[in-house]
Amino acid sequence: MQNRRLALVFFVAFSALVVPRVSAATPQHEIEQFNDAFAAATRHMDNAATLALWADDGVSLLPSTPPIVGKKAIGAFLDGVMKQLAGAHMESFDMRCHAIEVSGPWASEWCSEHQVVKLGDGKTFDGWGKMLLVLHRQSDGRWTIAREMWNQASPSDF
Repeated sequence: MQNRRLALVFFVAFSALVVPRVSAATPQHEIEQFNDAFAAATRHMDNAATLALWADDGVSLLPSTPPIVGKKAIGAFLDGVMKQLAGAHMESFDMRCHAIEVSGPWASEWCSEHQVVKLGDGKTFDGWGKMLLVLHRQSDGRWTIAREMWNQASPSDF
């Protein structure tokens, strides 16, 4: 009887070592975490944190603007925006994403966003937008923005 208990203890202990662990994180959960990081970077107007979420060959498509292709160009664009917004700070930022669709290392979703920015001259910018994001999972497991398309929205879109 004692030998059976000891054998059972060894079996259970050994099984725990050889059974592969399954990650509790689903791709949808990982993308929700990505969205939280994206919102935090935007909320803090942190270009370095925002740029870290982009794929090296990412493309941003904005209204009335030529495509912004590649991380270097996206970084230059963000730096230019921040230069124009010298002295500004984000008072509030809210982003709601919907319809996460995952197919292997690719995912898409659309988001509504609302931001209130206090400009350097004391005026307030109150903006609404909609985004379509195409995300790509990198070889290290991180989700990054491969394509972003943004357009203006209204409060009723939120």
